[in-house]
Amino acid sequence: MPLLTPLRFSWRRLPAAGVPVKNLGLRKVASGASCPSGASPKAFNIFDRDLKRKQKNWAARQPEPMKFDYLKEEVGSRIADRVYDIARDFRLALDVGCGRGYIAEHLNKKNALETEIPTVSVLADEEFLPFRENTFDLVVSSLSLHWVNDLPRALEQIHYVLKPDGVFIGAVFGGDTLFELRCSLQLAETEREGGFSPHVSPFAAVGDLGHLLGRAGFNTLTVDTDEIQVNYPGMFELMEDLQGMGESNCAWNRKALLHRDTMLAAAAVYQEMYRNEDGSVPATYQIYYMIGWKYHDSQARPAERGSATVSFGELRKINDLMSQGKKSQ
Repeated sequence: MPLLTPLRFSWRRLPAAGVPVKNLGLRKVASGASCPSGASPKAFNIFDRDLKRKQKNWAARQPEPMKFDYLKEEVGSRIADRVYDIARDFRLALDVGCGRGYIAEHLNKKNALETEIPTVSVLADEEFLPFRENTFDLVVSSLSLHWVNDLPRALEQIHYVLKPDGVFIGAVFGGDTLFELRCSLQLAETEREGGFSPHVSPFAAVGDLGHLLGRAGFNTLTVDTDEIQVNYPGMFELMEDLQGMGESNCAWNRKALLHRDTMLAAAAVYQEMYRNEDGSVPATYQIYYMIGWKYHDSQARPAERGSATVSFGELRKINDLMSQGKKSQ
């Protein structure tokens, strides 16, 4: 069963007004259908998407779900900053995996107009976006795409629905996310049970993202990394927050249960190896931010090889002459 994730349309810097659904460019896409932009023929089935849907639904039904939103709020703010770094208005935007609208919330805060950015929410699967080609000026996604089984296909779908000269700005968890938790569980399980199973979901490597974006058809790529460190009273409080975020492990090869003494040993290892001076323990969230543009003839292109009129050696001489001039002044 595909995971149905909230997708949110937004119109930036436009007055609130009703927009006919026919203008959204909806198209029907059946699960398993071929992707117009050429999806990968065989995707790895790493995650139990049905379980992930249940985890997110459970988290959303908790009495105070917003107390677990601190990480998604922060990353949503940083995505919004990157949107506003681009000096242009985006008339129609799509937020893939919007959740409670963490990006839109911060775009509204920065919006010069008094009215909020009007939005429409749709349930869909990231790997089968139900929109026509060349529909959106901007696509954003924050901490959602790390749960798709076929990331190349998801990126190809995003590229497909973007207009030429449209831009995709996304954020996913990086490979060093929760390394403290991963290491503590592995050490404790190895010592108590003679081996270990993966308890933290696998994440993409930063070197892979640029390749995947290029393969999906994006150009003028930017991939950068950041780390957010959050301190918790202990390992169990961290795991409680991960559950409240809907970010528990859902890999097929996960171990369903850990023995109580193994969990207690892991918490002790965590404290011993990583504790802060005040007794709290840190958890590191590595975030990869990626930006890619859909090709348009108006975009700047690199000059052809061999077309340069000045060599690097001549540039070095000019630099030396300028340095000598400054010294003589």
